[in-house]
Amino acid sequence: MKTTSSASMKRFNYLIGETGAVYHAASLKLGLSDSVMQILYTICDFDGSCLLSDICRLTGIAKQTVNSAIRNLERDGIVCLKAADARSKMVLLTEKGSAYAEDTVARIIKAENEIFESWSEEEVSQYLLLTERYMNALIEKTEAL
Repeated sequence: MKTTSSASMKRFNYLIGETGAVYHAASLKLGLSDSVMQILYTICDFDGSCLLSDICRLTGIAKQTVNSAIRNLERDGIVCLKAADARSKMVLLTEKGSAYAEDTVARIIKAENEIFESWSEEEVSQYLLLTERYMNALIEKTEAL
């Protein structure tokens, strides 16, 4: 059994790691922790409100970390929680939170959108298709472990 990564896999892992480092540096530059950046980003992607469970699922951040960050954001007046139903909570940006997100996370989203807008439709489509294909294959392979 081969226990070292192929050259392509090494490059792929490097690119994933470096991309994560770029997001980390951007978060720090904006005065955000990585978890707060991801949480606010997710809420913004859902137009200012989303289920707490969706934040956990979509960010991959541990539930305990999400809850801790949400409590701090709530204390700072950035978000508020509202019951969605008997078992679910909705996280909503407050007016202060919307302004805060606009000054921080929206700048990252704008940069990302500008990058994709600079690519052809075919390039964006191919990139997303291959990324999704890789993720689905990885899910399948890791479920079989």
